[in-house]
Amino acid sequence: MTTRSEEAEAGRALLPTASAARTRAAVGELLRPHRGLAFAGFGLMVVATSVGLLTQPLLGRIVDVVTEHRSADALDLPVLALAVVAVVQGVTTALGMSLVSRLGETVLARLRELFVERALSLPLERLEKAGSGDLNARVTRDVSRVADAVRGALPELARSALSIVLTLVALAVLDWRFLLAALVAVPVQAHTARWYVRNAVPLYARERIATGAQQQQLLDTIGGARTVRAYRMQTRHTREVTERSRASVELTMRGVRLVLRFYSRLHIAEYAGLGAVLVTGFLLVRSGSASVGTATAAALYFHALFGPVNTALVLLDDAQSATAGLARLVGVVDEPVPASGGHADDRPVPAGAPAVTLTAVSHAYVPGRPVLHGVDLEIRPKERVALVGTTGAGKTTLAKLVAGLHRPDGGRVDVGGVEPDESGRLVGLVTQEVHVFAGPLADDLRLARPQADDEELREALAGVGALGWAQALPDGLDTVVGDGGHRLTADRAQQLALARILLADPPVVVLDEATAEAGSSGARQLDEAAERALRGRTALVVAHRLSQAATADRVVVLSEGRVVENGTHDELLAAGGTYAALWQAWSGSRSPGTGTGTGTGTGTGTGP
Repeated sequence: MTTRSEEAEAGRALLPTASAARTRAAVGELLRPHRGLAFAGFGLMVVATSVGLLTQPLLGRIVDVVTEHRSADALDLPVLALAVVAVVQGVTTALGMSLVSRLGETVLARLRELFVERALSLPLERLEKAGSGDLNARVTRDVSRVADAVRGALPELARSALSIVLTLVALAVLDWRFLLAALVAVPVQAHTARWYVRNAVPLYARERIATGAQQQQLLDTIGGARTVRAYRMQTRHTREVTERSRASVELTMRGVRLVLRFYSRLHIAEYAGLGAVLVTGFLLVRSGSASVGTATAAALYFHALFGPVNTALVLLDDAQSATAGLARLVGVVDEPVPASGGHADDRPVPAGAPAVTLTAVSHAYVPGRPVLHGVDLEIRPKERVALVGTTGAGKTTLAKLVAGLHRPDGGRVDVGGVEPDESGRLVGLVTQEVHVFAGPLADDLRLARPQADDEELREALAGVGALGWAQALPDGLDTVVGDGGHRLTADRAQQLALARILLADPPVVVLDEATAEAGSSGARQLDEAAERALRGRTALVVAHRLSQAATADRVVVLSEGRVVENGTHDELLAAGGTYAALWQAWSGSRSPGTGTGTGTGTGTGTGP
């Protein structure tokens, strides 16, 4: 079961956060396959802690030897025993901590795998509604907090808990009255822990949400810097970034003040407990019920509790922070993936180039604000349809619906009798922004068809006119591209994406302004590459240059989410309507001698 937090100010539907019960259950599920490792690690920690507890009685024995004025030879055995205790405790502690750390890293690795797997399976629309800041905060800060806790807090917390329990047992073995004296500190410590948890859990949860909102605002501001400057919105965006940052800092400072109050209460418990143990020891020694060495051992036992108790309670800070992050990760792992009519790999792919039919399709990103209104459209097998319209007409939204990235709120999208999904097996999509994955160029291409051999890769590159520059790279197809590697220009990245289309060989292809990044020198080359990639396929092309529309089999004009014109290039020019006006504006914006030109006159952008 999960609970959803809504960031009302930004109007975003954040990804879910798991409840405390579900988070505990998820941890249990992750630990279950590694029970043997858990038992071995914690078993060694028990041995190490038990052996270490022999130190205080041995020191008490030395005190008794000195106070009773025995010979120096009487010190040999306890001193030798202390050396043995130190060696055994060190070895078993190292082994135990190593196994516990391995357990934590193994579980964390599995959690990361589940998180990434589910995040990649979620519909793009769901991620867009949450905002990239929310997902980015979970992937970076939340994972980092959980990882730090697993590597540092978990082993130390396990050792501290064992030390506390076994030390209290040892105090009872010395004399049950020492145990009662030590328990004087427990009410203060327990009250402090409850008070801290009660205040820290909601505070850290709010801090996570505030951090996500801050990152989202930064991403929106930086990513849209050109638009911000163009519309003179710098002051407003700066103010919003400042407000989000101030809210995040304020929550962080509240956490700091909470921790300071936490420490001050712990000191009170320590002084009260130690005072009680010392008074009890004094009374027992005076009555002859205990020796000075025994009283010394009891005081040392309680003093030894300072470290593990403080560590355990202080680690509550890291634990609460990590728990909040863990709940956000588990929330994504538990997020249901909408059924797609069967597993993507099991869904039938129509033979040949199928027809694409949109029937009364409507869609809205925000309830009550539809982007598409009852769109009816049929693309015949192997037909190439160009989609044009001004910014905000709904072109990209319609393209994503055909590609299966979004599901329509109303109506149906049918591709050869099958509803499209995000797998890309049925509909291939190339957008204006193409990501070049870091690694060898050959591996980047094989994302489309993992089993493709080098000859097939070269054929795909040759098919889009990219083989020449690819073979001219320093290491040919083995050249590392992407982040940290050889940088590809925008037009070469687009050629790479089109080559992947040839390798994947989907029956339907959607090009969403796929050649928009090319300058005038590369526009014709990219258009020719797109022509070869689309050959023999049913295609929907969101046209950036109207020259693409002129060569299409049919042109569909969108305006305010509705189809307003539908026909061939010549028919629509003769009709003298919206398309004719767009064509006239686009033709007039071209400079003489530029060929196809790069101006659009259509305001086709990448918005909905």
